[in-house]
Amino acid sequence: MATCLVTGSNRGIGLEYCRQLKARGDQVIAACRASSPGLEALGVQVETGVEMTSETALAELVSRLQGTRLEVLILNAGLLEASRLETLDPDSLRRQFEVNALGPLRLVRALLDHLGAGAKVALMTSRMGSIDDNTSGGSYGYRMSKVALNMAGKSLAIDLQPRGIAVALLHPGLVRTRMVGFTPQAIPPEEAVRGLLARIDALTLETSGTFWHANGEVLPW
Repeated sequence: MATCLVTGSNRGIGLEYCRQLKARGDQVIAACRASSPGLEALGVQVETGVEMTSETALAELVSRLQGTRLEVLILNAGLLEASRLETLDPDSLRRQFEVNALGPLRLVRALLDHLGAGAKVALMTSRMGSIDDNTSGGSYGYRMSKVALNMAGKSLAIDLQPRGIAVALLHPGLVRTRMVGFTPQAIPPEEAVRGLLARIDALTLETSGTFWHANGEVLPW
């Protein structure tokens, strides 16, 4: 049984991570800004008030977790706001950087003492953070923030290797969640998380720093 912390856990992919981890017998700590009925129904440890842009909120979470050893840290909280060139909003770009790139990096740093040799860190990134794969343009804030997260993840993989901590950068695919308007062309969260957990379970120090699709495909930078 592993102790797993999941951010952005009150809905969508984060909630499904919590559901599947709990179902297989892992101890789950669900971190989120505010809980939800679906999350409360799982019977996992819920830590609310976790705002990824707030150093104070992250420090309070770390304080509440004093003495807890984490085997798996899943940084799932994210923000997607429309960013077209014609209507570019610098404040929106900054918000997405704060939540999608800086927040996960801050929390990894804050929780370092809770992560020992053999621990795994999973950064929920996106194929939209691939420069080589960008054939449609637009989405400036989301794309740029996920590129930044990918770079942070690659550096973390290098810096954490001497500690025995492995890092995965994971793209879930197009998933039927509120973030994408529950588009019917997307796959259900259950399917996405099964693939994501398979990638996390298979992660080693030798494969640390790899950018994967949930289906196992290695994605281009």
